[in-house]
Amino acid sequence: MSDEPPIPPASLPTELIDTLDESTPESLRDVATYAEALAEHKECENCREEEEVDDTDAEERPDDRPDDVPTKATITVKEINENRYYYWQWRDGDKIKSKYKGPVTPDE
Repeated sequence: MSDEPPIPPASLPTELIDTLDESTPESLRDVATYAEALAEHKECENCREEEEVDDTDAEERPDDRPDDVPTKATITVKEINENRYYYWQWRDGDKIKSKYKGPVTPDE
């Protein structure tokens, strides 16, 4: 570990950097945990928005849910490297779980 403090990202506001610099190691770990959970939640909001757009498609697809996917799971569409894929997605406590279903277009 270096004796020099880390350099904060330029995208962070000065007020936030100052607050973090004054925080205890325990508080910083709590902030890191919270920030990670908040980022996951915000990403999930994007998933829900995509799901609403694709809701009519989801109703037309047969229910071929795998045994290890709960009945409360919904189908979402994720774009990866300009390709679109279906994923089963559900909440398990505080976490969002996903399981690959298949490509949106079968020939992908």
